[in-house]
Amino acid sequence: MPTVAQSQSSTEADWVSRFADDVIAESERRAPGKPVVVASGLSPSGPIHLGNLREVMTPHLVADEIRRRGHQVRHLISWDDYDRYRKVPAGVPGVDESWAEHIGKPLTSVPAPAGSAYPNWAEHFKAAMTAALDELGVEYDGISQTEQYTMGAYREQILHAMRHRADIDAVLDRYRTKKDPAAAGKGKKPQQQKKVDEAELEAEAGSGAASEDDGSGGSAGYFPYKPYCGNCEKDLTTVTSYDDETTELNYTCTACGFAETVRLNEFNRGKLVWKVDWPMRWAYEGVIFEPSGVDHSSPGSSFVVGGQIVREVFDGVQPIGPMYAFVGISGMAKMSSSKGGVPTPADALKIMEAPLLRWLYARRKPNQSFKIAFDQEIQRLYDEWDSLARKVAEGSALPADAAAYARAIGTAAGELPSTPRPLPYRTLASVVDITAGHDEQTLRILSELDPENPIGSLDEARPRLDRAENWITNQVPADARTIVRDEPDKELLGSLDDQGRRSLRLLLDGLDTHWSLDGLTTLVYGVPKVLAGLEPDAKPTPELKAAQRSFFVLLYQLLVGRDTGPRLPTLLLAVGADRVRKLLGA
Repeated sequence: MPTVAQSQSSTEADWVSRFADDVIAESERRAPGKPVVVASGLSPSGPIHLGNLREVMTPHLVADEIRRRGHQVRHLISWDDYDRYRKVPAGVPGVDESWAEHIGKPLTSVPAPAGSAYPNWAEHFKAAMTAALDELGVEYDGISQTEQYTMGAYREQILHAMRHRADIDAVLDRYRTKKDPAAAGKGKKPQQQKKVDEAELEAEAGSGAASEDDGSGGSAGYFPYKPYCGNCEKDLTTVTSYDDETTELNYTCTACGFAETVRLNEFNRGKLVWKVDWPMRWAYEGVIFEPSGVDHSSPGSSFVVGGQIVREVFDGVQPIGPMYAFVGISGMAKMSSSKGGVPTPADALKIMEAPLLRWLYARRKPNQSFKIAFDQEIQRLYDEWDSLARKVAEGSALPADAAAYARAIGTAAGELPSTPRPLPYRTLASVVDITAGHDEQTLRILSELDPENPIGSLDEARPRLDRAENWITNQVPADARTIVRDEPDKELLGSLDDQGRRSLRLLLDGLDTHWSLDGLTTLVYGVPKVLAGLEPDAKPTPELKAAQRSFFVLLYQLLVGRDTGPRLPTLLLAVGADRVRKLLGA
């Protein structure tokens, strides 16, 4: 697949291309002839939300552009599954307060929610994200930090950090007297501040624990390493002594009182504290590019401190690391897999196709915030997406927009699955709303949208049709669903004046000759024009628009008993000509 930005001048290049240029150049400077390494970090401490997805999509898009240019590249995703279990998340199915007894254990040592098919807490939450990344076409090398630590992969790095603990302590001490902005919001409960439809999803890098112990404290001095207790498995431990020569380490556990002496050169039940662990991995993996969230870009935060530790302690270089902004959510009426929390990529992929979700992350620079729509805004979003597709096909799209579109619909490995007949999402949503998902009725209506090129099978409209149906079923409140009247509203029909009856007669007389989506659109907008003595294609005036609105309200009342509803042309097609005639008092 060609480079999506190959025809653009340097001044027109999109953000992905600019970062790809920088990353390739930096990789050739640091590690010529080796694969380019980009990285992400995810903590499976609970549902991995759409804010966290930015931690993956930013390097993914850059890595994919580098692949398109013919370079070898590795996108590492570190699963921070050896992090401590911090709290019992609210609203997770199969979890109650009894899980609090596991706080302090590694995530891979915590039982999965009741009824889960997975062996532990971390694997349960990794599974949903892994499936979503596969659907999104994200190619990556997954690294379990539990496996890395427990098999001794970082033993030399741990011993090195312990030998240089005074140097690490000196770096950290530069910030300890300052108020850490990253920790300022600790304990804040966003859902007490905002409703979920206004929530900003904080896109953190990995465990990114601004609140995590940096290893300071204890009468024996500073140690950048935390053992997990050999008795209760928790990290509520304090190192009481360490010998650099023998690597003999003593610790006590404040949770259960257990004490133990181990040799760190053969001990694999513990980990470096976060602000040391992250820069250690940069040096270990040779990471060239890794973005971080807003909380990691402030003074004293993990990315800033890590840049000094990787250079001064591990003789490495900090990655190119753009800061990325928050991801917002508009209108989530129901929660599915993330009950009590915020929506996940799996939630989004139930109501939108993978290319659209990729596009939301591709079209905005990392430092630009954006919202993902779970409310009516998703229909406008799809309209915008379809409009861009037409412009790309015509060759009229702006270069950066065309590049974002190309990155959304496929990767260096090929195009993602798409809907053969991408009918308007709002139309599909209206149809499945009215038919309640009845396949035979849905096919009848969709085949009448364009009589000259009728759809022959619902599979032609899938998977977009399924996404629209999921949106109607799971995100539109029951009281907003469309229910077509069974019988005519005789009282309303009897109260109409001559103009009202004439408007209905004009509509009914034109049904047969206008029975298509475009035809009915012309008809319903044209009736008030004809009543005003104008041609059906006359340009609207303020007075005419007011007359159209009144006519539309009348039709909605007669068809569905409300002042609003799905677009009238779609509604008329869905109801069917015979039933329309009956309800309009023909």
